Amino acid sequence: MTSRTAATRYARALFDVALKEHVNLDEIEAQLAAFADLFKQHPLLEKVLLNPAVPTPRKTATVSELLKHITVTPVVGKLLVLLAERDRLMLLPELLEAYRVRLMDHQHVVRAQVTTATPLSAERTGAIEKELAKATGRRVLLSTLVDPAIIGGLVTRIGGTIYDGSLTGQLARMKEKLQ
Repeated sequence: MTSRTAATRYARALFDVALKEHVNLDEIEAQLAAFADLFKQHPLLEKVLLNPAVPTPRKTATVSELLKHITVTPVVGKLLVLLAERDRLMLLPELLEAYRVRLMDHQHVVRAQVTTATPLSAERTGAIEKELAKATGRRVLLSTLVDPAIIGGLVTRIGGTIYDGSLTGQLARMKEKLQ
């Protein structure tokens, strides 16, 4: 089993338990992110908890001690101890990402990215966001990029789907048809 698959399974289980126990889903996401940030803030902690040479009981004891000093819901605390017991703390970043995807899906939110040749005005960005929300039936979190190479038009990425309405893309399709 790949680490992504394992992280997705843990995230799904965490999400399902949190729903069943009526725990604040956004709070869980924030607590997981805060715990993952501890590794970035304290490299020595990361080195100890993610090192396969460190015995699992020592990792479990360290996580249990950390949980005494930070505020987390019981669901998150149990998950972190479980990950330590199974020596799977290295899955935390992927688990967090998988949880965020599940949370966004539950909240009917989709991320979209629009690439244009020139910067968009706030009004134009808002209009595009509204149209994408209408098309997807979900609330859209829109990010914009500027890439002069597309010459004109825009390229929209929603999840894994790309809609290429750029001038460069249209020229490439015309060239294919002509050949």
